[in-house]
Parts: sequence; structure tokens; C-alpha cells
Amino acid sequence: MDLIWFIAAFVAGMAAKAVKFPTLVGYLLAGLVLSLLGVESNDLIEGVGDLGVVLLLFTVGLHISFRSLVQPQVVGVGSIHLLISTAVFWGVLQLFQLPAFAAVILAVGLGFSSTVLTAKSLDARDELDTYHGRLSIGILILQDVVAVLLLAVTGGGAPSWWALGVFALPLLRPFLIRTLYWAGRDELLLIYGLLLALGAGWLFDQVGLDAKLGALLIGMVLAGDPRSDELYDKLWAIKEIFLVGFFLQVGLGGIPDGRSWMMIGAFLLLLPLKGVLFFVLMLRFKLRARTSFLSAISLTAYSEFALIVAAGAAASGLIDSAFVVMIGLLVAISYALNAPVSRFVNVLWRRFESYLIQFEQEVNHPDHEPRSTGVANYIVLGMGQAGTAAYDYLIEQGKRPLGLDSDPVQIQYHLQNDRRVVYGDAKDPELWTGLDLSRVEGVLMTLSNLSAEVSATQNLRAEGFDQFVAALSRYGENEAALKEAGVSISFLPIEQAGRELAQASLGQTTAPQWHSHAIT
Repeated sequence: MDLIWFIAAFVAGMAAKAVKFPTLVGYLLAGLVLSLLGVESNDLIEGVGDLGVVLLLFTVGLHISFRSLVQPQVVGVGSIHLLISTAVFWGVLQLFQLPAFAAVILAVGLGFSSTVLTAKSLDARDELDTYHGRLSIGILILQDVVAVLLLAVTGGGAPSWWALGVFALPLLRPFLIRTLYWAGRDELLLIYGLLLALGAGWLFDQVGLDAKLGALLIGMVLAGDPRSDELYDKLWAIKEIFLVGFFLQVGLGGIPDGRSWMMIGAFLLLLPLKGVLFFVLMLRFKLRARTSFLSAISLTAYSEFALIVAAGAAASGLIDSAFVVMIGLLVAISYALNAPVSRFVNVLWRRFESYLIQFEQEVNHPDHEPRSTGVANYIVLGMGQAGTAAYDYLIEQGKRPLGLDSDPVQIQYHLQNDRRVVYGDAKDPELWTGLDLSRVEGVLMTLSNLSAEVSATQNLRAEGFDQFVAALSRYGENEAALKEAGVSISFLPIEQAGRELAQASLGQTTAPQWHSHAIT
């Protein structure tokens, strides 16, 4: 029987990929088809799905710092949106003659946005570290805290006094980071990551808090350290596999009755308004139209927490179990609608930019792009390990580089180390608009995402920049796309490292001695 899950997931995932849909939509549909065929969920698929969500939130936490979340845009937009959407959804549920208290519980749950879908979509676009990515995750964390309280009200159990220990988590950072380095880079690092994610989840569960929130927060404790990026890479493939179980599980919710279909239709009609409200509120908090649009699209889906809250309420007898099936299908459909839109969100922004920009306030935006390159004659786009090495080399050669990065934590780190680094989102067309590039002799891109490099190059060329653009490329097959976009020269770091290793080894006739050779 367990083989059915793998066959269904693979066939549906391939079908979704063939029509350019994210594979998660295929997994959702596979769950629905299996449900129609009478296949029921079991402990294995539920366990796999839960583990996938825990690992996803842990890896999300590895990219999020506490400091980036404590900002008025997160608290203000998140709380106001939840209050307004709860009031609207409560009114709709009253039309279907639900008891007032049950309607409040479901309305709050429907006000949440999907942490799983948003995080996965941002991760797929390599935008977790961007300003709008951090803003979206911050709002989701705020909602998750409310969800924990709601679960307690609906019978999940009130948190114990030991739950206050969550505020002591940052004190564990030195020990956890030290252990992270002791674990090395092999399978012990992977085991350590799994131990942290599952262990934090278990501890949170013991004190009456949600295990998924524990995994997210313990990941955030490690965020900002270079080794946390290696841990993220180690866990990436594993959490992708386990997440298949979660999406299959959501699709297995079954088919609701006629009244529930009417409710599903009503809430699907309200789904765009959920996104519009996010967009308007973010503009009111002085964010740029692009940030507001990208974040709003990412957050426009109903949450798996709505399903969890409904299940808890049904178990406590507060609502009928039929509502659990209804919300499960509503969540699944909202996933299917949002996933392809999120995938092409940057294309949609370019199409509607001229219209949406009119709603932007003429103030100093907290997410503004640089207005000047100053005296810089080189720009390094992406200040990770490779970008930092390129920046330092240019300094050694007497050049004046300017570093651009979308991660506030990285920017602060470089500023503390006397590097001139400012905020800049590679995929943002406005990054180059109006920017005086007349002194710039070249742009070096050290990004890990092909679409970001292609987008940045196209926008540069569109602004009339005719100097050289160099880019790092992970795979040889990406070189054609980079060349077509206007990249002057691209490098394959692994291939180049191998060739230079061989070159450095040729002609060695003496006993080997220690020698460090930088790739040129």
C-alpha cells in the first residue's frame, strides 16, 4: 500500500512539471484523486508530512534573524490584517448560520496565511533573504503565535509556565553555534540539524506550544552564522522529500457536501481581497509598491493552521467535523491557485508596475534601493562568500567596489568590517532605474539563482549599461541563458577550481609543501 503514495506523487509531480506548474500542485491533486479512489491517510504519511513541515520551518528559521522581525511593518501589517480579515470572515460565516463562537474560531484561522506555501515559494525563487521575503515570514510568525493561542482555546491545551522558557532561547546561541562547528561538515552536521529541529519541536510540544513553532525558532537562533548556510544545504533535499507527504495529506481531506461547496466558493471569492488588503496596508506603512505586491502575493493563500485549528475545534465538539473537510479542500485549492501566481510574480510585477507604482507614497521607504553608487567603479551583486572574496580582491587591486545585497544581516556584517555594502535586490528593476552608472567599469554577480542573474543583467542592459557583466554559474547549461541576457563572461567555480588545481600540480618535482592558491 505504501508504494501507492510514491507512484501517485511521482506521476502527479511529473504531470505538473510538464505543464509548468509547481510540483506541489501535483501532489495536492494526487491526494484528492487517491481520496476519490477510497485511499485513506495513515500514520506513515501523516508522520512524513509533519516531519516535512518541521524541517521546512527549521530551514526557514536558518535564514531569519530576530532583529529583522521586530519592525513596525511586521507587527502593524500583520495584526491589522488579521483583525480586519477575521471580522470579514466572521460575517460570512454568520450568513451560513454558524454559532458565534465557532464562527470566531474559524474566522481567525482563515485569516492566517500559509507558512508552508509561502516559505516554499520564496525558497524556490531564492527570495527568503530579501526584504519582502523577511517581511512575509515575519508576518507569518506573528500569525503562528496567534495560532498557538487559538489552539489552546480550542482544546489544544494551555501552555504551561515552562513555555516562558522560549524567551531564553537566544542565550543558547553560543553553545549551539560551537556544537555546530564541532559537528564538522559530514553526516554529523546533518544529524545535528535533525536533532535540533525535532528536539526543539518535542520540547515545545511538552510545554504546550506548537512543535513547528519550536523548529522555526531554534533555526532562527542559529541564523546569521556562515555554517548555518551549510546546514541549510544539507537539509534541503531531505525536507523536500518529506514535504511531499504533507501535500498529499492535505489533498486527502476528501470531498465536502453541497453546503460546504457554497462556503468554499464564498471564501475563494474573498481570497483576492485578502491579498489586496495586505497590499494596501503595506503601502500605508510606507513600503514600496514592489515590496508590497510581492509580499501580498506570497501571503494570499489560506493556511494549514486553519485546518489544524478546525481539527482541534472539531475534536473538542465546538464545530462539526464536516468543516474540517471543507477547510482542508479550501486550503488545497488556495494552494493550487497561489502556487503558479507566486512562481511568475516577478513577471506580473513588471507587467503591472506602471499602474501599481501610482499607489506608492512619496516618502523615504524603509526598503528603498540605492540612489547613488558614489565613487564606486565596480559593483559586486551578492555579498556572500564569493562576493566578499571578489570585493576584497578589487580593494587589493586599488579599485573602489560597492557591494549590494538583499540580506540586512549580511549588510550589517560587512559594514562592521569596513566594507561599503548597501541594500539592493537583484530582481528589482528599480535597482538600476535612475542610478548613475557612468563611473562603473563592471558588474560582478555572485548570486546562486539563475533567474536573479538573468533579471539583473536584462535590467542593466535596458538602462543602457554597456560595460562588462561577469556572473558565477552553478551549471554549464545556464551559460546560454546568461549569454542571451547580456552577460559578458560567466564562470563555473567548481570546473575552474578543478582545472586550476591540475595546473598548480603540473611540474611539481619536489616534496609537497603547504601552498594555498586562490582561484584567478
